[in-house]
Amino acid sequence: MDTKGHTTIARMTRRAAAIALCASTVLAGAAIAAPQARILETGSSLLYPLFNLWVVDYAKTHPAIQITTQSTGSGTGIAQAISGIAQIGASDAYLADAQMRKDPGMLNIPLAISAQMINYNLPGLNNRHLKLSGPVLAGIYSGQIRDWDAPQIKAINPGVPLPHHAIVPVHRTDGSGDTFIFTQYLSFSTPAWGKSIAYGTTVNWPAVPGGIGANGNPGMVNASKGTPYSIAYIGVSFRKATQEAGLGEAMLQNRSGKFVMASEKTISAAVAATAAKTPADERISLIFAPGPESYPIINYEYAIVKQQQSSPEMAGALKTFFNWAISPAGGNSAKYLRQVGFVSLPAPVRTLSERQIATIR
Repeated sequence: MDTKGHTTIARMTRRAAAIALCASTVLAGAAIAAPQARILETGSSLLYPLFNLWVVDYAKTHPAIQITTQSTGSGTGIAQAISGIAQIGASDAYLADAQMRKDPGMLNIPLAISAQMINYNLPGLNNRHLKLSGPVLAGIYSGQIRDWDAPQIKAINPGVPLPHHAIVPVHRTDGSGDTFIFTQYLSFSTPAWGKSIAYGTTVNWPAVPGGIGANGNPGMVNASKGTPYSIAYIGVSFRKATQEAGLGEAMLQNRSGKFVMASEKTISAAVAATAAKTPADERISLIFAPGPESYPIINYEYAIVKQQQSSPEMAGALKTFFNWAISPAGGNSAKYLRQVGFVSLPAPVRTLSERQIATIR
């Protein structure tokens, strides 16, 4: 073979090698880009806005972990986490003792701290913060207090021109952590409610003439917006939506008898009064905390998770994400929490969450 032939073969060989190298590089890049763990989060509509803030940024630094979020209500989130349909069941409610005995392999991991508002659509008064209490709300939702100018409401709102019009109570129809914490407030502040209806993600709501049901926090906002003279319990992460809907927001009576709004200050005051009592498994109510500045309806936002996962890879992905989510430098930073009205976990509670996360396998 002449020199020209050798040169041509050499060029062809180098070109083939270059093509092979490019192809292998593309394939390697594709392998790196493909998610190695696909996590499904379902549940709490109160926690849903925060999860959506988290996953967008988390995906930028952890491309191998893909997290899909669904707002289905805490009841569904809990059920799907237990059944294995979802890896994370987001919930405003912790699992009850009976549920833990039935499913002992479940973890209740606090990720942040939230609160709940009481909103109303009261023509002419939505720009005022009415004062409401647990006993008054229990009376409204039990049908014992029927009108906005009822003596019990007038007594704590002197000088306010309350209309003589029937109150329309709005409640959740889905299994809801919001219902859980709202009915805990009614139960803890009003013994009669606690003895008759009690609390849970679902309760047997008394039949109140005109009362309506709604699905999820978005449904509660829309139902109240479209129903003059209505009242509703709505997660604080939907405050912007309630304001855009023109709804009023109540000051609630706390355990010390003071009327307070949900704010970073009042939520933090309630945390300071209750968080030290958090047990190792972190299942605890923070509702109706003592202290003059404490907001009465606050709670841990839980990730309900199986301790035993389907694979070591899935366990590792969940542990990595949860540790980021509760870190002050990660998901518990003000950058995320203030957008939804949440506050961060106190350091001792974060340590408890870290210990639970470490047991995922």
